[in-house]
Amino acid sequence: PAARVGAAIELLDEIIDAARSKGAPADRLIADYFKSRRYAGSKDRRAVRELVYAVIRAAGPLPPSGRAAMLAYAEARDEALLACFDGSEHGPAPVQPDEPRAALGLAQPWLVDALARAGIEGEHAAALLERAPLDIRVNALKADRATLELPLPAEPLDAPQALRLPTGTTIQQWPALRDGLIEVQDHGSQLICEAIPVQPGDTVIDLCAGAGGKTLALAARFGNALSLVAADTDKRRLGNLAPRAARAGAQIDHTVLLDPGRETESLERWRGDADHVLVDAPCSGSGTWRRNPEARWRLDRAELARLTALQDHVLDIAAALVKPGGTLAYVTCSLLSAEGPERIDAFMERHSGWTPLEPTTPAKGALGISCGKGARLEPFRHGTDGFFVALLRCT
Repeated sequence: PAARVGAAIELLDEIIDAARSKGAPADRLIADYFKSRRYAGSKDRRAVRELVYAVIRAAGPLPPSGRAAMLAYAEARDEALLACFDGSEHGPAPVQPDEPRAALGLAQPWLVDALARAGIEGEHAAALLERAPLDIRVNALKADRATLELPLPAEPLDAPQALRLPTGTTIQQWPALRDGLIEVQDHGSQLICEAIPVQPGDTVIDLCAGAGGKTLALAARFGNALSLVAADTDKRRLGNLAPRAARAGAQIDHTVLLDPGRETESLERWRGDADHVLVDAPCSGSGTWRRNPEARWRLDRAELARLTALQDHVLDIAAALVKPGGTLAYVTCSLLSAEGPERIDAFMERHSGWTPLEPTTPAKGALGISCGKGARLEPFRHGTDGFFVALLRCT
């Protein structure tokens, strides 16, 4: 036990340093840590990982050190851990009464205040740091939820091909994943794809496609009866789309690598010609803290300002691509008003001729709860990641 606590403190130090420098995410650091320590057994690896994430979830502001975070967690949540500070060969040194402890809580005070102004406080805020279930989307191009057999039972959700598995389920070796019958995708993300008013034959541009999760979902929803354009500035992530699409049997008509600052040049052929443009914008990820709790350590006011400016920039690019009568879908996995309703209000001030639409899905009707000129999904209310989504029609 002492060695496990010592290893967790080492990892927390790496994760805290990476948060300060905007370095690698926690899951990658943990994987690399154990690659160089293959002597650690599977039970030890699991115990250390779970302890690290428990401490991350408990510590609000960025801790001064892994030891300070572990001490605060042990004293407040698990006093049995204090006995592990025994000075043994692989364990942490004994506790000194005057050494620093990290502050526990939701996040930095300014960020807690920003969430409260958006209506996220109390049990709604606490839900942001609970462990998330594993949601999958059955790929309708290859299988159907009603008949697909999986190694474990799964709960059907509201989206037509959505299934939920318990927290901590590992599916990396499942044949259904390897063969493209299923994809990992949060239920909220699946519902958003259902809410975009696409029709067969439409041209759809996924402007911030990344590795293409929503692009693949749209292809599957319409049986490849769309003209899909996947665009992004991230060469590495966009490069992952082709093998994913091939595995899924999804047809992506164009993949466009964008040059930051010169995006419109690469997209000129679709100017004013797209039926729908999806802007799944880069954001703080405050709606995904259940999966990436250390992300709240990385966010400061300067980074939020950079992200909101980028969101405005991408929305302006998207506006030029939509044809009259077409729609622009703006999505962020954030619960901060600055990245949601405020961005749409600012867009409407810069651009005339756009009408907000209520996001709805065939399965659930209205999507989430009303939020400004859009809608919001929340972990507490809806059991999904946190999302803001707005649909605007070009008139």
